[in-house]
Amino acid sequence: MTRPKDDPPRAGYASPPCMAHEIDPAYFDPQGVDPAQARDVARWRRAERTRLREARQALAVAERREIGTAIANHLRELLDRQFAGARGRVFSAYWPIKGEPDLRPLMAELHDAGVTVALPIVETRFAPLVFRRWTPETKMVRGDWNIPVPPPDAPEVRPDITLAPLMGWDGEGYRLGYGGGYFDRTLASLDPRPFTIGIGLQSSRLATIYPQPHDIPLDTILTEAGVQVERS
Repeated sequence: MTRPKDDPPRAGYASPPCMAHEIDPAYFDPQGVDPAQARDVARWRRAERTRLREARQALAVAERREIGTAIANHLRELLDRQFAGARGRVFSAYWPIKGEPDLRPLMAELHDAGVTVALPIVETRFAPLVFRRWTPETKMVRGDWNIPVPPPDAPEVRPDITLAPLMGWDGEGYRLGYGGGYFDRTLASLDPRPFTIGIGLQSSRLATIYPQPHDIPLDTILTEAGVQVERS
């Protein structure tokens, strides 16, 4: 598997073991480019991804289902309030993997309501994502990392609204993803930028993710407890 862009080579560290969890966020420089600091943050993020993924996958099936239902209800309310239900707009969702909240029933509901639903695709490694239209009748194929995706002949679209599944998140709207950098790279390439909604668990909130210059904050973060972050 290709090493994520924020995951530097594992040999030859000049710094001591990561102490990022002991850094006071009030004194942490979010635009810092010091190589030792960046290495510490990258190692801390790897450890947090592992911890949060294991905790999420340890949830019982019934609890996951309840969380997914609660998030879908809150997301439906958000779309109704801010986008009149998103009818006539392009809405990018995600196919759930690794214990992520399953929003596929809501995807089908939005499609039936006149929303163009899309899914993100890794078409080229290290390049921005592309988005292909999805419908309940779409015959999915296996994409990167074996994730089901719409086939190459599905129409390519540009999202107005996009979901971003989270491993972790903080109160400033920053997300801890899987480490590949695809979502930030995609947001940086889109003009106009879509409205971004982070989807994660309430228990995955962090004091900070120690944002780096490439990290882009989301517009909203939503969990099973409702909207947690709303940036103007």
